Order: sequence, then C-alpha cells, then structure tokens
Amino acid sequence: MSLMILMSDRSQVMREKMVEFQIEMRGVKDPLVLRAMRKVPRHLFLPASQKDSAYDDAPLPIGFGQTISQPYIVAYMTEVLNPQKGQRFLEVGTGSGYQAAVLAEIVDTVYTIEIIPELGKRASERLSAMGYKNITVKIGDGYEGWKEHAPFDGIMVTAGAESIPPPLIEQLKDGGRMVIPVGSPYLVQNLILVEKHGKAVLKRNLIPVRFVPFQRGQ
Repeated sequence: MSLMILMSDRSQVMREKMVEFQIEMRGVKDPLVLRAMRKVPRHLFLPASQKDSAYDDAPLPIGFGQTISQPYIVAYMTEVLNPQKGQRFLEVGTGSGYQAAVLAEIVDTVYTIEIIPELGKRASERLSAMGYKNITVKIGDGYEGWKEHAPFDGIMVTAGAESIPPPLIEQLKDGGRMVIPVGSPYLVQNLILVEKHGKAVLKRNLIPVRFVPFQRGQ
C-alpha cells in the first residue's frame, strides 16, 4: 500500500472522529452538513506547518493575520443557513477556501470574496486543483457583496463586522438567510442570523464567537 493511500486513510479516520466528537456531539444534525464535513480534507487548506493540527478542535493560522475557523463553527454556521441543492450562496471572507468547499458540497454554486490578494489567489488555485467547478473566487471588498450574481439564497460572512453591511441584506433573496459575526474587532462578537421576508428583516443572536476583523478596501 502506498504512502499516499495510507495518508488518505488516516485523514479520513481523523475527519470521522472530528465530526463525531467535535460536531455531532455539540448538536449539529443536518446530514448534508455532516457529510460535507466528513468529505472535505481540511488538511489540504492549511500551510505545511499546521497540517498536523488540521483536525484539532481549534481555529488555525493561515497567514496574513487570518485563520481557518474551528471545525464546529464551520459546521454550525453552515447548518444555520440550511443549504440545499439548487441554491446559490455568497461567502464573504474566502480565507483558505475551506468553508467555500464545504458549502460547495451541498449547494449548486458558491461565490466567494477575499480582500487579501495572496489568500484569494491561493484559494482559487487550490479549489480549482481539487476539482471544485462550482466555486468562483473574487478578490475585492466583500462589504459590497457581489451584485452581478445576486440574489443569493444564503450569505455567510466569516469576519467580525461592526455592523451588518446593507448591500448584503439587499442581495439576499426573499426567504434568504445570512449569518454574520457582529461586534468589536478582536473581542467576543455575536453570531447573528438575518432572515429576509419581503421588506421585513429579522435578526436573531445565536452564540458568542471570535472572528478576525472585517477588512474594507482602501
């Protein structure tokens, strides 16, 4: 048996344990989310120095002051949006591309925006090499969303914003959902679920979280 096969088997076992002990035991139940978390190889989205910690119950640095989120938070935020086949999602804050890959295992199309050019380019190349044809990466300011491809069934923001960007609310479909961390930079933030029903916009606090700050363009 080749070393590559052994490594693949080992990473699959580690993903199974990650899902069972870090995610299912904390209450995430959506079978589509659990299947995606079991499938996407988290270690491939990390720098070489972090690969041995890929399946730890923690966020990890990916360079440029950014992180890949804790597996449970990735799964929880995904479940909150209730993604389904046939839908179109927007992600603000591509980072390593891991969250986009998880979403892409469930929905038809993912558009994702990264403000740090180096991270955006790496993520785009990585996702393409992994065969994700339903993910499009743009380098730019996520505050404005991606109007050309709106409206979206779901929007996920993976950086802590001081307030909810109005363009993102505008780009939600009627009945769409957005999940976004809101609060002061580098402090504990509230993860907020935004639901759009016609002209009504409902907001609900979910759990305390800590994300890197939402960056704006110059």
